[in-house]
Amino acid sequence: MKSKPAQSLLRPAEAGFTLVEIMVVIVILGLLATLVATNVIGASDEARVTKAQTDVQSIASTVKYYRSKNGKLPESLEALATKDEKGNSYLDQLSKDPWGHDYILREGDTPQDWEVVSSGPDEIEGTEDDISSKMKKDQ
Repeated sequence: MKSKPAQSLLRPAEAGFTLVEIMVVIVILGLLATLVATNVIGASDEARVTKAQTDVQSIASTVKYYRSKNGKLPESLEALATKDEKGNSYLDQLSKDPWGHDYILREGDTPQDWEVVSSGPDEIEGTEDDISSKMKKDQ
């Protein structure tokens, strides 16, 4: 009778990962998730500001059109979305800014001096972060 080789008497290694290997993978995934979350959260804030800038410019264009057609500013921005007797309006709807507040039509001292404003991320009107239709596009 032949004898079995010594290797066959040894117990085969168990398949699977050690606790240390699993923990290293978890730490790496956590670091990657932190990097991605940081970039996504920052992009969300920038997207809100960009949307508000686009909205105030669009609403300001509609106000200019209203003013050229009627010779005066609208009573309020809501008037732009109000349908006339023919069922027409200057805006289909007047949305809120990305922070959930109404856009504001701020009149100046002269009929030509006016602006459309969003109160911005701090949601307080009259602060530095207000977004205005008078702002330069590169700001």
